[in-house]
Amino acid sequence: MARRRQLYEGKAKILFEGPEPGTLVQYFKDDATAFNAQKRGTITGKGVLNNRISEYLMQRLGEIGIPTHFIRRLNMREQLVREVEIIPLEVVVRNVAAGSLATRLGIQEGTRLPRSIIEYYYKNDALQDPMVSEEHITAFGWASTHDLDDIVQLTLRVNDFLSGLFLGVGITLVDFKLEFGRLWENDEMRIVLADEISPDNCRLWDAKTGEKMDKDRFRRDLGKVEEGYQEVARRLGILPEAGIRDLKGPEVMQ
Repeated sequence: MARRRQLYEGKAKILFEGPEPGTLVQYFKDDATAFNAQKRGTITGKGVLNNRISEYLMQRLGEIGIPTHFIRRLNMREQLVREVEIIPLEVVVRNVAAGSLATRLGIQEGTRLPRSIIEYYYKNDALQDPMVSEEHITAFGWASTHDLDDIVQLTLRVNDFLSGLFLGVGITLVDFKLEFGRLWENDEMRIVLADEISPDNCRLWDAKTGEKMDKDRFRRDLGKVEEGYQEVARRLGILPEAGIRDLKGPEVMQ
């Protein structure tokens, strides 16, 4: 087992030093959290599925020219990514009313929105990721107006592509969260898609029945959480042939 230095541990992933300068190894855990980590649990095999689903979606986005931090999948639970300077924002795209939007504005869950809506949240666990405006973002220097222009353009392209991709396999992309980072190459900087795209940060409903196939099954105690994630992978044609098996993470250097 490779010995790597751990750099960061989040709710769903661990980042390790990569094999080459400018790279990181992203390890997907089975840990699950909801409501700003007030609810915690384990979804067996989630890390394996999210690694595979995120790999597939990042590759497909790369094929249409969306720059991402993804390089390649290393094994069942790990992928090699480029090291980026993460912009401290969660960019949320909403196509259908659900979750906090439905609650905040009193809109019935499942209502198709007049158009896709982009919201920004400041990445800060201690503050419970508060919603912010473009004014906050530029005033506090989290991102420039030029950065935001790039982020919005990329976000809309991602939404258009993924909405069509999922609809093609009978899934409605209700809403989802993206994160972006600054990738420095020599003296040039560009904004790239980072983090992951998986049922952990997307709401995915069966297009006919409205059945949920994402982390809402965990949030709302709907049961069959693992089956929901597996169904997404199955419809995308990427469910591991050997099924879901456990794989230990790399040995951590002290």
